[in-house]
Amino acid sequence: MSFFGFGQSAEIDIILDGAATRRTAEVKTEDGKKERLFLFFDGESLTGKVNITLKRPGYKLEHQGIKIEFLGQIELYYDRGNQHEFTSLVKELARPGELHHNTSYDFDFNQVEKPYEVYTGTNVKLRYFLRVTVVRRLTDSVKEVDLAVHTLSSYPEMNSSIKMEVGIEDSLHIEFEYNKSKYHLKDVIVGKIYFLLVRIKIRHMEIAIIRRETTGSGPNVFNENETIAKYEIMDGSPVRGESIPIRVFLAGYDLTPTMRDINKKFSVRYYLNLVLVDEEERRYFKQQEITLWRKGDRIRKSLQMAPVPVTTPTNGESDQVQAFEKIPTPVNEEPSLENSPTEEPAPNPAPSEEIPRVESSAEGVSTEDA
Repeated sequence: MSFFGFGQSAEIDIILDGAATRRTAEVKTEDGKKERLFLFFDGESLTGKVNITLKRPGYKLEHQGIKIEFLGQIELYYDRGNQHEFTSLVKELARPGELHHNTSYDFDFNQVEKPYEVYTGTNVKLRYFLRVTVVRRLTDSVKEVDLAVHTLSSYPEMNSSIKMEVGIEDSLHIEFEYNKSKYHLKDVIVGKIYFLLVRIKIRHMEIAIIRRETTGSGPNVFNENETIAKYEIMDGSPVRGESIPIRVFLAGYDLTPTMRDINKKFSVRYYLNLVLVDEEERRYFKQQEITLWRKGDRIRKSLQMAPVPVTTPTNGESDQVQAFEKIPTPVNEEPSLENSPTEEPAPNPAPSEEIPRVESSAEGVSTEDA
């Protein structure tokens, strides 16, 4: 007999079919650590067994039913009381009754839809997990097992290069170019910086990969920016006509595919941030959004002999030389995704100046002090 939930209890184990040979993936936890989880993909079935082991042999376990659920859930850290489920499947394993000995149940979720990739960020977490519940009168017995899910993409049909001329009127004029606008997570960013006019004393130049996480909607939007990597690509003052090569390997960093408006709860975007610092510690920068996608092993093999389509701007586009003006960086203001401003912090009170691009046909562009 069991009084107030005490007495017989049980251990619950979830055993996945093919666990010994199934691939695993590292997933970041909320405390910043990493754990390895079994890896699944969209449309893949989940099968296995649920083992219930009685802790006190010879004593019965009364229950009001046993079930297993497959759940996809989004949790916003500022609203932890509400978990938003976008996938929910339930299988009844046993009707109300009694267990007199250790019992095993088979389960099968056939061709399960998994539309999003797992993600753990600064303000949001997206997870998939199996949950077994032994329903009891006072306290349920629950066991959860998290799963990793990756979303694979094929090579984008359009992947044009990024080419832009920017600068400060009569002071600095540079041209930067990246070979593509969409990169897979093991790709290499190749580009160059060409100095057309240099009339300020530049101390060094760096490029950074920034991840911008956006949660909420409407007036309750929160933006969090994280610098994933930063490279110094030039040290010293350049001269007119000098060209600086860029080569950034993405494979060594903790990156995810670009996520846009996931279940209308959050987005994750990536930017290349080009920063120039002069001798007076003023910082000039330009951000450019790039798209990241995950490439499957099978797709990689089929594309090894295929040429990579790279389009370049037409003569009409390249003729648009863009002058720029100094724009003061907003103080304590969160950047918006539409304008893609930078959040590059200055190490001291020296001003920071963005380099927006405008068409060269605009005459009489004045330079305002930041």
